[in-house]
Amino acid sequence: MVPLQYYLLFSAAMFCIGVFGVLARRNALVYLMSVELMLNAANVVFVASSAHYGTISGQVFSLFTMALAAAEVAVGVGIVLVAYRNFKDIDITNPTSMRW
Repeated sequence: MVPLQYYLLFSAAMFCIGVFGVLARRNALVYLMSVELMLNAANVVFVASSAHYGTISGQVFSLFTMALAAAEVAVGVGIVLVAYRNFKDIDITNPTSMRW
């Protein structure tokens, strides 16, 4: 059995890579993938702690997080498509020109 600390370290690394992707990139698709990476890091912690403590609650939280991630991707890709149609680019700094 793999110790819980390894899962937590792996999840922390995944989350840090996701935070770096959100902060350093301007591409909207990379931004969405980075948010997905952070949500998957949380899922790893939920499932690992669920297996470690012998409960099913972490797996249930993980399923809810997956449903949230699917909804976030659906809305996010819709927004990216509309932004691409209007600006011919998926740079997240361009839609700031839509302000009043």
